[in-house]
Amino acid sequence: QVQLVESGGGLVQPGGSLRLSCTVSISIARIDVLGWFRQIPGNERELVGIITNRNRTNYSDSAKGRFTISRDIAKNTMYLQMNNLKPEKTADYYCGAVSPYDSWGQGTQVTVSS
Repeated sequence: QVQLVESGGGLVQPGGSLRLSCTVSISIARIDVLGWFRQIPGNERELVGIITNRNRTNYSDSAKGRFTISRDIAKNTMYLQMNNLKPEKTADYYCGAVSPYDSWGQGTQVTVSS
């Protein structure tokens, strides 16, 4: 079973930046697709973006231009760099080993507020 642990969430002011980390219990080179998702309580979980084992990334329209996903194979860690954050980006952020494992972390809370 693949375990994922998110970290780096917290309170940030509008316009600020935050970097989330997702540490995985296995070599991320074995994971075809890793992804970041966000969820507001009461709403469905939605995609932020993904990164493949060939380092290709794809983002939701709302994340393009402000969010960047990267990974460090040596550290078995995926990152989500979020810049110019707005209050509507407040949510719980989750990472997932989308393919082939379908495993998820417990989430980290991000609050964008002055």
